[in-house]
Amino acid sequence: MEIINLLESQPVTFITTALILGLLVGSFLNVVIYRLPVMMNKDWQQQCQELLHPEDTSTEATKKTEAFNLYTPRSRCPKCNHKITALENIPIFSYLFLKGKCSSCAEPISPRYALIELLTGVLTAVVAWHFGFSWQAGAAMLLTWALIAMSFIDIDHQLLPDDITLPWLWLGLILSLFPVFIDTHTSIIGAAAGYLSLWGIFWLFKLLTGKEGMGYGDFKLLALLGAWMGWQLLPVIVLLSSIVGAVIGIAMIVTLGRDRNIPIPFGPYLAAAGWIAMLWGHDITDAYLSYSNL
Repeated sequence: MEIINLLESQPVTFITTALILGLLVGSFLNVVIYRLPVMMNKDWQQQCQELLHPEDTSTEATKKTEAFNLYTPRSRCPKCNHKITALENIPIFSYLFLKGKCSSCAEPISPRYALIELLTGVLTAVVAWHFGFSWQAGAAMLLTWALIAMSFIDIDHQLLPDDITLPWLWLGLILSLFPVFIDTHTSIIGAAAGYLSLWGIFWLFKLLTGKEGMGYGDFKLLALLGAWMGWQLLPVIVLLSSIVGAVIGIAMIVTLGRDRNIPIPFGPYLAAAGWIAMLWGHDITDAYLSYSNL
């Protein structure tokens, strides 16, 4: 109780604690971002094997001897197989202490690991600052972490895993029962409207061009955001994500010479817009209505 009273009465302490917690979670998110797609791919291969060759039981034996999940095996250097120790896995500080290299073979470590840890820590602290010590802050942190993981998985693989989108969609609906952010009526309509709006755009675009403009994971992600924030903020989320996506996409084509036919994942823009809307969506809407004299 003393710790709870301290966090509730001392905003700076709460924000600092949230920052440290975010750094630690960011380290785990690096594991999720790398391993979850690999786990999904292994599962798909096993399902295909069982479907095409049901008499072959060798895949089950292989599965037992080669456990691979979010916790097993321990993280290791991809070049020399050096197992990462606890002291080498401290967020940010270990990367700086090791000077961005493996302690065993001096293989460079991607700075993205540290950047994801820093991003998670900073965004978690911003959530703590915005909501204060409350149930809203705790829920918003969970959503923030999920959005970060989904964004980087989508960047790497153009994939938004159901293992994240669906549980968090249900969590948003459950939170509306109390309610933490919005009431149940608004949450259910938000989830349905979020999914159906992008689903409708998808089929309209496909009928007009013969191409698929986005994936089904984007529908589920917007449904998730609608379940958490309600249908009223969906226009803000879609508008913000479209503007950011268009600007970054054009910039990549112009500056990096990216082939315009190569699809650009839309999930990170939806996630960023959803996070902004969670904190300031109503302020943005009120400012727009005030500016437009509506």
